[in-house]
Amino acid sequence: MPGAPLYSIPGAPIPAGGRAEWFKSADGAELRAAIFPAKGAPRGSIVLSGGRTEPIEKYFEVIEDLTGRGYVVLAHDWRGQGLSHRELPDRLAGHARGYEAFLTDYRALLAKYESQLPKPWFAIGHSMGGCLTLLALARGEAPRFEAAILSAPMLGIQLGGLPLPVARLLAGFNRLIGRSGGYVRAEGPAETFDNNILTHDRTRYERAKAQVAAHPALGLGGPTWGWLDFALRATGYLARPENLDAVTIPVVIVSAERDRLVDNSAQRTVAANLPKGEFVSAPGAYHEILMETDAMRNIFLRALDALLGKSAPAPAAPAEPPVVKAAPEPAPTPEPKPAAAAPAEAQPAPVTPEPKPEPATEAKPAPKPKAASKPKVASATKKARAPAKATPKPAAAPKSATKAPAAKKVAAVKTPAPAKAAAPKASAKASAPKKAVAPKAAPKPAAVAKPAAAKKAAPAKAAKPASKPPAAKTAKPKA
Repeated sequence: MPGAPLYSIPGAPIPAGGRAEWFKSADGAELRAAIFPAKGAPRGSIVLSGGRTEPIEKYFEVIEDLTGRGYVVLAHDWRGQGLSHRELPDRLAGHARGYEAFLTDYRALLAKYESQLPKPWFAIGHSMGGCLTLLALARGEAPRFEAAILSAPMLGIQLGGLPLPVARLLAGFNRLIGRSGGYVRAEGPAETFDNNILTHDRTRYERAKAQVAAHPALGLGGPTWGWLDFALRATGYLARPENLDAVTIPVVIVSAERDRLVDNSAQRTVAANLPKGEFVSAPGAYHEILMETDAMRNIFLRALDALLGKSAPAPAAPAEPPVVKAAPEPAPTPEPKPAAAAPAEAQPAPVTPEPKPEPATEAKPAPKPKAASKPKVASATKKARAPAKATPKPAAAPKSATKAPAAKKVAAVKTPAPAKAAAPKASAKASAPKKAVAPKAAPKPAAVAKPAAAKKAAPAKAAKPASKPPAAKTAKPKA
């Protein structure tokens, strides 16, 4: 089929890359649809369904918002409006013959463009388009979509004080007697921006009027009894909770707080009955939220962005090729060498055989406990050779003796410190009860013996003199 037209005016140019086409429904009705490519890499697709009287051209600004977010947009004219098939010879009559024909058209639309719509799919519907979108989801189309967001959906109608049962009776009666094509009410005074109940935004209101004025084929008048009968039947179907169980995808309903055409309480009820329904109110907004002022319109766009972000996050960047890293250099291997040198120096310290003969030879001739302290200090610090300084005061001798040793002995003292500290205590306790019972000066050599245990050989030396009782007994009478 040849391409269908898309009409442009100075204030509403056709979005870049958009093209319209004709397609046929199951009953042969010729309908119009248009597809618009995403700007940049596509993140998914959005099926956009306008409300009663609204052609594709009215949503050019909205389409720009959606393609700019990275989505392919498929918009269409419902049968009975726009450039699609009109049900009556009177093109201005807003007529319908039940909701089954609309559902058939929606399925034909998806079937024709399925190959051109990258996944995931999202649905947007306004007013009557919101009602039919939700109806299609409830009747089997929900698995094909990721989520849906509805702008002031027609889920209930404000009947101007007329009770709902009476409205249903009147619509059914006029359909039965063959007057379904008659207008529900007579045409009233001409609508202007000052008396409109659709939007607070003058620019957007005047733009929609200019489109119809430039292309009268897009225009539509008031509803018929047949349309009212369809609307009441469709909203009645969606009011039953069991009919919504199959809609398991997220559905956000954005409600216009100051709506005077559809019933907001019905929107709240349906949102509560949906398995994943959410209700959002646009404070101060009239019925056409997407044509409202920026402050109110942005409420819908923020809800849309939140839905798209949760349901279809931006595709991850392609994985970079793996980078082969060089094997780690064997840098830590030379480090253990200096660490091994420390124990090598610590090992010969306790093995030195030089001090063995000295404690035995010097402990025997010592007639006094003061003289006995000198050879012990000398034996502990033999290489330092500082006994002369330690003679006046035995307590000061260990300090000078510990400062005098060379670097090798300091290293030997640090490494085996825990084992050496325990050794002199044992030797001091073993020698104290035997030698220092009578003289009071005996504790002084025991205190001096602490620094003398800088070597592991100290326990062996102390054990030998302690095991010789004759030397200890001879020391007592001399004192």
